[in-house]
Amino acid sequence: MGTTPTNIFDQLRRDEGVRLKLYADTVGKLTIGVGRNLSDVGISYEEATTLLQNDVVKAQEELVANLPLYTALDPIRQAALVNMVFNLGIHGFLTFTTAIGYMQAGNWDAAATELLNSKWARQVGERATRLAEQIRTGTWV
Repeated sequence: MGTTPTNIFDQLRRDEGVRLKLYADTVGKLTIGVGRNLSDVGISYEEATTLLQNDVVKAQEELVANLPLYTALDPIRQAALVNMVFNLGIHGFLTFTTAIGYMQAGNWDAAATELLNSKWARQVGERATRLAEQIRTGTWV
C-alpha cells in the first residue's frame, strides 16, 4: 500500500504526482511539476530566473562536452554559442559544421557570414544578426 507521508511535500507528491513535462490536468489546466497550475498561476520571476540559470548551465556543459573549441573562446563568444544552444539545442547547433570550422580557424568574419546564411537566421531574424556580430567582433551586441 505504500508509505504514509510524514510531511506536506511527500503528501503533495503522492497526491499530485510529479510530472516533469507539461500536461493537461483533469479539468484541462496546463500543469507541470507537482500540480503547478500554469494556466492560472504561472511562475514567478524568481522561478523563471532559476529555470534560466539551469538552462544556461546545461547549455554550457553541453558545449564543453561536445565542442572542445568552446573553452578556448573568450567569454563573449562563449555567450553567443550558449545563446544558440539555448535556442537550437546542442544537436541543432552542432549542425553548423561549416561555421564551427571557421570558428576553429579563427575566421570570425566567415563564421558570422555562414551563420547569417542559414535557415536558423531567417527564422530568428535580429537575434541571429546580433549573435553573428558578437561572434564576428568578440564584443557584446
